[in-house]
Parts: sequence; C-alpha cells; structure tokens
Amino acid sequence: MEHLNQLFVEAGTLMFAGMVFVFTFLGLMIVFINVVLKRLAIKFPDAVIQTRSARTNQKTKQNVDGVSPNVVAAITSAVTQYRKQHNQPSSTHKTK
Repeated sequence: MEHLNQLFVEAGTLMFAGMVFVFTFLGLMIVFINVVLKRLAIKFPDAVIQTRSARTNQKTKQNVDGVSPNVVAAITSAVTQYRKQHNQPSSTHKTK
C-alpha cells in the first residue's frame, strides 16, 4: 500500500511539473509573439484604406429611411379598395 501511495505522489509531482512547464512555455510564446509583432508593425505598417464620403441625395435618403410615402399611400389605397369590394371589415376578421 505504501508503494501505491508513493506512485500517486510521483504521478502528481510529474503532472504538476508538466503543467507548470506548459504554462510557462505558452506564456513565453505569447510574450515573444507580441514583441515580434510590435517590431514588425513599426517596420511594416498597415495600409490606410480611404472610404468614399456618402452622398446625400433624395433617392438614397428614401431607401435608407424605409418605404417612400407614395408607396405606402398606394398600398393603403389598394387594400382599402380590396376590402370594400370583398366586404371585409378593416380590422382582422375572426374565423369560426
């Protein structure tokens, strides 16, 4: 039984040492990559992309704001005429 306890202690020690080694290695790798990237960013900066200024005209504004008032009026008129022709009330009708 004493031999089994000794094996568990040795396994735990090896596991802990391995985890410390991996943690240290990954931490040093992150620091190294950040240092290299900072040096490369100074030597090779990213290109600045210029965007076009947005033009403000009436058609673009109507499309951005939503449906134009003329289209809304036409749809409302068509729905009203349809309901008058088919004798449907303007509110939602109930099914029996």
